[in-house]
Amino acid sequence: MTSAAAAVASVRDVSKTFGARKALNGVSVEVGAGEMVALIGPSGSGKSTLLRSITGLQTIDSGKGTISVFGEVVQKNGRTTGAVRAARQKLGMIFQQFNLVGRLTLFSNVMLGALGRLPGWKGFLGLWPAEDKRKAMAALHRVGVSDYAAQRANTLSGGQQQRGAIARALLQGARAIVADEPVASLDPVSARKVMELLVELNKRDGLGVIVTLHQVDYAIRYCDRVIALKAGQVVYDGPATGLDTKQLIDIYGPEFEDAFWETKA
Repeated sequence: MTSAAAAVASVRDVSKTFGARKALNGVSVEVGAGEMVALIGPSGSGKSTLLRSITGLQTIDSGKGTISVFGEVVQKNGRTTGAVRAARQKLGMIFQQFNLVGRLTLFSNVMLGALGRLPGWKGFLGLWPAEDKRKAMAALHRVGVSDYAAQRANTLSGGQQQRGAIARALLQGARAIVADEPVASLDPVSARKVMELLVELNKRDGLGVIVTLHQVDYAIRYCDRVIALKAGQVVYDGPATGLDTKQLIDIYGPEFEDAFWETKA
């Protein structure tokens, strides 16, 4: 495994409690720069909580647990640190529901990726530098939706919106992509295109990718490494090819039949 300084995320003995339920229970994982990792597990296993904790959108329990992103501690003692904002600038966050502003054009949504390096008033007034505009169109072209740049986001298909969200992360200058169920709201054809795009960004551009997936077949097909959680604990961490049917039944229990979109293991 790579050093902590080079790691996209380093999670050490992290727990998160909601009421009486332990969503995370002493989780320790590290994702190195350039890795493509799937987080899998049944509903309530803690995979989305783990991803949200890495990005600082969810605070962890107080105690000895820590989370670092690219070598900077972003959570400790149950609180986010001053480093979390800079860390988020390095993480392109992709969500199940796309998180685009529906009334804005796709181009304007992508331009929001430049906000982190501009004075707030310029972004509010839409005074984007010409170079950022050029990069935005290049990003839209890269993900295959430049023809829809002038179209309102809420008139686009789910797949087109999700690729727009990825283009926004590219303009942001993200060093890694963290994606929470990015294909759950898509049809299988659009889902494959989005996953293939994430693989391309990982292999060609060297971006680290951490993606939560309910579809085990997609995790095995597109990701090199799989981290499986069950009841808030890591129960498998290894190559995607190392998972067999018995292990998956142990992980998913009665949800096993629903954990595959297209094929069974």
